[in-house]
Amino acid sequence: MVDDQPIALFNIGGKILAWDNRCPHRGASLADGNISEDVIQCKFHLWEFDTRTECAIENPTIKVKSYPVKLQDDIVYIDVPAVSDKT
Repeated sequence: MVDDQPIALFNIGGKILAWDNRCPHRGASLADGNISEDVIQCKFHLWEFDTRTECAIENPTIKVKSYPVKLQDDIVYIDVPAVSDKT
């Protein structure tokens, strides 16, 4: 959690991804789903998201919110806008 925002971190082939941990369909935890190098699948309704495009495989207009990640000295930093920055 970052400022009440659920964030999931995925290590996909050595690359760290930071995604909103809520499936855009019904809000289920994506981190609790099936995870592979190419696909993260929501465990409840089996929606699948491409790890490269961050979009739903069946409907690419549906995108998971992601956050920029920086690795420094083995620490993962995530750029999450402050609540006051959101519009």
